[in-house]
Amino acid sequence: MSQQLIPGPGHPITVEPNPARVVVKAGDRVVADTTRAQVLREASYPAVQYIPLEDVDLAMLARSEHQTYCPYKGDAAYYSLTVVPDGENAVWTYEAPYEAVSPIKGHVAFYPDRVEIEEVA
Repeated sequence: MSQQLIPGPGHPITVEPNPARVVVKAGDRVVADTTRAQVLREASYPAVQYIPLEDVDLAMLARSEHQTYCPYKGDAAYYSLTVVPDGENAVWTYEAPYEAVSPIKGHVAFYPDRVEIEEVA
């Protein structure tokens, strides 16, 4: 079993609702549109928008076999975006995230180099 680590002063993680509308596009197609995104900020990494699955066009996603593990968040499963050439494993989710990041359960995140993520005030 992999070791679980708890966020703290040396590796802070926060998750909070994004008050803005978040729109995710792949090419000219809207993949997600939400006013319920959660923003995860982890240590010195760029902030990540986690979008509720209900606000994602699931017809554009295909579950992949790829998996990774984060000691702070848990096991990640991946989806590929079927509407863009470089969409393989472009979307990830923590289906059973650790307690410290539990608000991201039922949400997905997108690699920003594969899609356009726009915050609309």
